[in-house]
Amino acid sequence: MFSKSRINEPGPKAGASEKPKLPESASAPRPGADKPVAPAPKAKPPASMLSSDLVVTGNLKTTGDIQVEGTIDGDINAHLLTVGENATVRGECVADDVVINGRVVGRVRGLKVRLTSTARVEGDIIHKTIAIESGAHFEGSVQRQDDPLNTGRKAAPQAQAQPKQAAAPKPQQSSPAPKAPNTPPKS
Repeated sequence: MFSKSRINEPGPKAGASEKPKLPESASAPRPGADKPVAPAPKAKPPASMLSSDLVVTGNLKTTGDIQVEGTIDGDINAHLLTVGENATVRGECVADDVVINGRVVGRVRGLKVRLTSTARVEGDIIHKTIAIESGAHFEGSVQRQDDPLNTGRKAAPQAQAQPKQAAAPKPQQSSPAPKAPNTPPKS
């Protein structure tokens, strides 16, 4: 009448070796489906929190989220960056979403930038969308760009490369002229 099911048994038993088979069957194609089922996306890890008594000297880079409550002397690159009310960041802040509640001294680049009423920013802001609450302190310039994350880093090397390229053709066009000044000193 009733039978015991291994699914309902608590703890690992002799059937524990069957558990690895479950993910394999989950990724197998379903009957009637053209494509195999994609594996389930990984759970998003919680934001890394840098506590209020922490002082970091150096750059931070992650694809995840960072919440700063302490002091950072360096650049930060993250997916979501939250600067706490009593936090201080001295360096460039780059993230998809930037929420500033505390103090930032340096450039801020983000798709969405939000300065709350307790924010104190000294530096330029490059953004796609921006929100500045009443009471926020801001000294610097604001520039809107469609892709603020990539253009900021690529613009500097291109700007430096363009003058060099423009200068290079001039000596090639006036190649005989440099030879003439070089010839008299040799004589």
